[in-house]
Amino acid sequence: MSDDIADGRPEVMWAGKYIRAIRNGRWEYASRTRDIRAVVILAEVDGKVVLIEQERVPIGRRCLELPAGLVGDEDENATVEGTAIKELEEETGYTARHIERIGEFYSSPGMVAEGFSLVRATGLSKIGGGGGTEHEDIEVHLVARADIPALVVAKRAAGVGIDVKLTMLLAL
Repeated sequence: MSDDIADGRPEVMWAGKYIRAIRNGRWEYASRTRDIRAVVILAEVDGKVVLIEQERVPIGRRCLELPAGLVGDEDENATVEGTAIKELEEETGYTARHIERIGEFYSSPGMVAEGFSLVRATGLSKIGGGGGTEHEDIEVHLVARADIPALVVAKRAAGVGIDVKLTMLLAL
């Protein structure tokens, strides 16, 4: 990276409770405060992928996505695996016997410093209704992999946003 773009001295331009804007040379980007990371959960039950749909304020509409959550936003000692199980249960009503880390990824590295751990949840069993917390309105979709492209087309036509992470399911 050339010195005229980044000088190695990140400066916080402003910070809110959850995000901050940073300048490094001429480069500007956003990151989560306290360097919080996310976990995204790939879970299948009875041969179907567990997807969720929920309102996303930044895009002004509902969004179809994989279950996910923030690691350490409420408990600084939280682990990726523990957060994955907690969020899966809260959002979908399923729990998992095992969480396997697939890898670390970045969704928009030219603008956002946030990364996420992608995990695979296995040994699922239904333990509750899901739907999220009292501040969320999450709808759970169980979709066969072969039916995901058609669901994406239908949801897009209905005005639902599509999370970029679903492209991996369209390519597999």
